Amino acid sequence: MPVEAPLKIFPDDDWPAPRTLRAGSRLDRYRLRSRLAEGGFATVYSAFDTVTKRRVAIKIPDGRYVANTQSLEDIWREVRIMGSLRHPNILPLHDARMIGGRFVMVFPLGIETLADRFGRRLSRATAVSFARQMIDAVAHAHRQKVLHRDIKPENFILFPGNTLCLTDFGLARVERGRHDESASGTLGFIAPEQAMGKPTLRSDVFSLGLVIYRMLAGDVPEYPFEPPLPGFNRLRRGLSREFVGLIRKAIEANPSRRFRDAVAMHNAIKRIRSLTSETSSGRATVKGGSKATRRAA
Repeated sequence: MPVEAPLKIFPDDDWPAPRTLRAGSRLDRYRLRSRLAEGGFATVYSAFDTVTKRRVAIKIPDGRYVANTQSLEDIWREVRIMGSLRHPNILPLHDARMIGGRFVMVFPLGIETLADRFGRRLSRATAVSFARQMIDAVAHAHRQKVLHRDIKPENFILFPGNTLCLTDFGLARVERGRHDESASGTLGFIAPEQAMGKPTLRSDVFSLGLVIYRMLAGDVPEYPFEPPLPGFNRLRRGLSREFVGLIRKAIEANPSRRFRDAVAMHNAIKRIRSLTSETSSGRATVKGGSKATRRAA
């Protein structure tokens, strides 16, 4: 389980910066071990915290973004948003600061992403538990009016005990009503209205519904999501009709037909007596609304 440490934000501490980052490089108290992922915006490393003696994940935005005033403000917005969200299924941010000219964000280190986990067999009971945890996480963010805008399997981290944590709030915004902005998100999981630059909390519901659909059906429907949906029969297998209906409502192409936000989706799943089919042989019935476990990545 990740340690619940308070977020610490410090200015640059003048730590001597290594020219290049590689295994063994030191950034203040953190010793890098290996590169976990790399994108156009940031690189993520596994590292060792020499003070707490724990393995951690370190996200380091590309220096080009840190040098840009607007991009740096975006980075600090992500820090402020993640620092404000305290929930068992949202990855806690333990440290955020400039170290030797590099912006460093430190998180608990998980096992793998949900996208990685999709590569192996997933029991119905575990998948349903994952779905509930994902809904819990996004509902908490929505209660704080935080619009994530990039919900996808890669942004859920798996921890021991089959606990999932939502991460990467780099595109997140505090929602203050409908507004226009440039399209952002990930193709395959982005809502139609978000692709047109008009995201709302319903857009996160859509992306969340698609992640759950992909997990249970093995396929992702394509717009405009008209029947027959790919993998729909596989999706229904072992699930209650009410739970299937909840997923189908979440991925409605028309935003007005979806849940207004993940809080409404969370309330709806709590009202479902059983998420799995009571006639499914050899499978435990998973009740809605049970307490989520805790873990990070």
